[in-house]
Amino acid sequence: MPSSLLWAVDIFGRVYTLSTVGQYWELCKDTQLEFKRVSAVKQCCWGIACDHQVYTYVFSGDVPIRYQEETYENQRWNPVGGFCEKLLPSDRWQWSDVSGLKHQQLDSFTLPSPHWEWESDWYVDENIGGEPTEKGGWTYAIDFPSTYTKDKRWNSCVRRRRWIRYRRYKSRDVWAKIVSHDEPNQLPDPFNDISIGGWEITDEPLGRLSVWAVSLQGRLWYRENVCHHNPEGSTWSLVTTPGEVVQISCGPYDLLWATLWEGQAIVREGIDRNNPQGISWSIVESPSSENGIMHVSVGVDVVWCVTKDRKVWFRRGVNSHNPCGTSWIEMVGEMMMVTVGLNNQVWGIGCDDRAIYFRQGVTPNELSGKTWKAIVCARDSDRSQTGSSTSLLSAGCFFTDDIQNQTSAVIQGDADPSSDTELPGVPTSPASTALLGAAAKDNLEMNKSPGNPNPSAELQWINIDLKEAQKHPVLSVSSFADTSSLSSLGVFSVGAEDQYGADDHPLWAWVSGGGCLVDLHSPLKWFTAPSGLSSSVQSLSLSITPAQTAAWRKQIFQQLSERTKRELENFRHYEQAVEQSVWVKTGALQWWRNWKPHKWMDVRVALEQFTGSDGMRDSILFIYYMYHEEKKYIHVFLNEVTIIVEVLNEAKHSFALYTPERTKQRWPIRLAATTEQEMHDWLSLLNMSCCESRRIQGPPSHHAIWSVTCKGDIFVSEPSPELEAGPQLMPCDQMFWRQVGGHLRLIESNSRGVVWGIGYDHTAWVYTGGYGGGFIQGLASSADNIYTQSDVKCVYIYENQRWNPVTGYSSRGLPTDRYMWSDASGLQECTKTNTKPPSPQWSWVSDWYIDFSPAGGTDREGNSSSTKSQTPIVTNGPWLEVPPVTLWDISIIPSSDADDEEAVALWAISDKGDVLCRLGVTQQNPAGTSWLHVGTDQPFISISIGAFYQVWAIARDGSAFYRGSVSPSKPAGDCWYHIPSPQKQKLKQVSVGRTSVFVLDKNGNLWYRQGITPSYPQGSTWDHVSNNIRKMSIGPLDQVWVIADKVQGSHSLSCGTVCHRTGVQPMEPKGLSWDYGIGVSAGGTELPEAVHPNVCGEVCCALFHFTRSLFF
Repeated sequence: MPSSLLWAVDIFGRVYTLSTVGQYWELCKDTQLEFKRVSAVKQCCWGIACDHQVYTYVFSGDVPIRYQEETYENQRWNPVGGFCEKLLPSDRWQWSDVSGLKHQQLDSFTLPSPHWEWESDWYVDENIGGEPTEKGGWTYAIDFPSTYTKDKRWNSCVRRRRWIRYRRYKSRDVWAKIVSHDEPNQLPDPFNDISIGGWEITDEPLGRLSVWAVSLQGRLWYRENVCHHNPEGSTWSLVTTPGEVVQISCGPYDLLWATLWEGQAIVREGIDRNNPQGISWSIVESPSSENGIMHVSVGVDVVWCVTKDRKVWFRRGVNSHNPCGTSWIEMVGEMMMVTVGLNNQVWGIGCDDRAIYFRQGVTPNELSGKTWKAIVCARDSDRSQTGSSTSLLSAGCFFTDDIQNQTSAVIQGDADPSSDTELPGVPTSPASTALLGAAAKDNLEMNKSPGNPNPSAELQWINIDLKEAQKHPVLSVSSFADTSSLSSLGVFSVGAEDQYGADDHPLWAWVSGGGCLVDLHSPLKWFTAPSGLSSSVQSLSLSITPAQTAAWRKQIFQQLSERTKRELENFRHYEQAVEQSVWVKTGALQWWRNWKPHKWMDVRVALEQFTGSDGMRDSILFIYYMYHEEKKYIHVFLNEVTIIVEVLNEAKHSFALYTPERTKQRWPIRLAATTEQEMHDWLSLLNMSCCESRRIQGPPSHHAIWSVTCKGDIFVSEPSPELEAGPQLMPCDQMFWRQVGGHLRLIESNSRGVVWGIGYDHTAWVYTGGYGGGFIQGLASSADNIYTQSDVKCVYIYENQRWNPVTGYSSRGLPTDRYMWSDASGLQECTKTNTKPPSPQWSWVSDWYIDFSPAGGTDREGNSSSTKSQTPIVTNGPWLEVPPVTLWDISIIPSSDADDEEAVALWAISDKGDVLCRLGVTQQNPAGTSWLHVGTDQPFISISIGAFYQVWAIARDGSAFYRGSVSPSKPAGDCWYHIPSPQKQKLKQVSVGRTSVFVLDKNGNLWYRQGITPSYPQGSTWDHVSNNIRKMSIGPLDQVWVIADKVQGSHSLSCGTVCHRTGVQPMEPKGLSWDYGIGVSAGGTELPEAVHPNVCGEVCCALFHFTRSLFF
């Protein structure tokens, strides 16, 4: 790990540095100054001394800091005397800068401050463009200004040469006072805070820094032109602020925060390489309304603050696109101040003990870290005190005055060697020990003890070697104040060599980590106290008696007990510190931008996840993009996301995020990844984060709403009572959908947890009770009940020909005809070459071949038919295959109050059009046992069973039928009753609820059956309800759900929109209006195809089975 320094100031104003590879605090070389605050970077440190003046400390290096001063000597040719110093009145100065506009004589150059010195005298530069000139260094031109050359020509009328002188910065490794050259009336007020940073904004000039300072009057100043060759800068410029500033912090990039007297924070925006001072201010409120912000510190993309009640806070969502962040998170611990280092590492000064703490666990993915750990490094001067009197105190803080008095009493009472009498009222804390050591070192005097005639009966504690016992009494410490903490400083002697006892840690007033780079993979030596006291301890053992050892042992035990209690108290919130964390995942994706022309653009995304003290998680997704060379961002709270769905796109691995607002607009957030694995990683992480934000985990409940998209993805939603009842109905667009592994064309469930599905290859599948699968892995997926699932999908394209009287049928059509190769509608051109699999997850398993089985039949050549090919997909999910019959449609009775052992009625239609009834279906055996064939006169295409065993079906010719006498004892019923269809309409789907029957015709019209009663279940007439309906489903409480097309949004029309019929009552079974939910704009994402709700009591338990054949 490369070495870097942590800077700190103790309460006496002395500046120390601690290396990342060291174990001792080293005192800064210049000890004459006392500082209040410092701000450091790798190459230097700036500070404010107690005289409120600004100083800089520049590290020495192998390369000196040099600055080149230059001026130009100009001459004009004269016909009499040749080139001379006499110039025309319109010419430049004889001595000028390179432009000729500024008068610069050699003697006008002075050193900018006492910290510089001249390296040499002026000399002529005899090079031009890297090539040597003639002796004298002159370059020639026709006139001023012009292009100069080293060659003298016949028309060279003017010449010039450059004079150079170097000055070197000499004040390195010492504190150099910043001398102000401003006008007396423009001099800044005395300063009380300073911060440096901004070195990553630009590389030109080399080593450029942004230096910000705050004056006592609350004004903000910026130091101009601070860089490598000008470490002092030039002048101070005043920056206007919306209030009086107290403190400021500048990060290595473009983050700049400051605190106001009112307790608010202000954030500088618009900082870039062309404008390092920024453009405007934004105000950020304090995290606590009662206590304002006292201190703030920024890093690369993090912000920490301390409020006036000493609470520590972390700012979420901070980055260059959004320097203000989003919200505050309270951290455990109380600090005087905090500082952020180069890679967002954090240090702080404890409020109670004034020790420096390091934030452990800070990583790029967890910027808030986990816990605070104290730095216990000793000062470098402590290493020289091993053989002094203070080493006795540093040997564990065990030799206190209490022990001294105990030892004296033991020695005085020879007749009773077991006596352990203690003197009451003597402090035994480590602070008391330190005070005693400091006082004894300077003021202890040896006096004879009148009560002890034996000269050897008293130990002389001031002699570290203890070679000879004197008969002087031990100094009483009763005159010292009882000190219980390290913050009691009044008893230190002014003339003491060191204000601290050797065992006491320094009391810190300020710390700066701006130049400290901590390697996450290299251990630090800061957290273990250095050894080196063995020699003094060994010398002590020469005169220690067993009685003294026993007394010391007892004292050690007491102090260790007190230390344990103190440490446990300091870390009583340790578990919360571990749990309260921020986790961040970043990546590069593409985003379908909002403005026209709509296209994909590269963006950076960051998922920030916060874990609260209660263990609950919340997340925000940030998307950063450039708009007209300006940094912008959008953010989405994942607890507002209603669905994350993969997009059916043959060219992109893309997915979409919906929120209630974007659902209304019919304009989701669309993102694309470079690979399928990367897309699945993001989908899995985002789905899991959404579920954690909404406190949803485990398998779906029995009352869950199931759905499938036209892509075959399976989604489930947990309904709430407000969906169907209550004073404030929950809008349909606020329903949250999470994905379940698998691939289906149709799905059906009931409130007893029986869920069946049908794949595109007509294979039947039954739900196993698990969750997750597919790309959802880890904690978001169950470990068992996940099985491999495969599906095959047929893709159709149509070859169209027109008859020609000369050649017969040919591929040459009229200009108004459809494409010769098209989809079923004829509006989209689809050839064998440009037709791709539906998405990258699919692959072809066969070549194109002619389909000889369309409706109406074909001739021998397959004319009037389609060409098709097959694509397979293999995935996994909580599904088991139900062999051997392949199915087209399925319906499960929405039972709720039945016994768990009671059979569940399940009807189905095979892919041949046969009607089937499944036997033996129960909650424990959802797959059932066998099929019972129900005879029909013609093939059927749709079937539905209601809450009271009402079975309705639709035949292939579009007519409706009702099955009579179906009951638990007679599961197949007895006969079919033909129901007339609406006039001139062919039906395609039927759905039955509690008392309602709805049908859907092939033109998208929704019809309601009037006149249904228990005595006349066939009903009487059809009433039209709505149009533009693709699929529909009726619940056991007669609620109506549909998938509608052409739903108006703020951006465009949408297709495949989930709609809920509101106002459905016993007296108004058709309802009043539609509530629009999740949907998709034209050409956008693929969303649900149909809906089937099963409601039990007041809780909605709906099932979506969406079917839209995808033809290419």
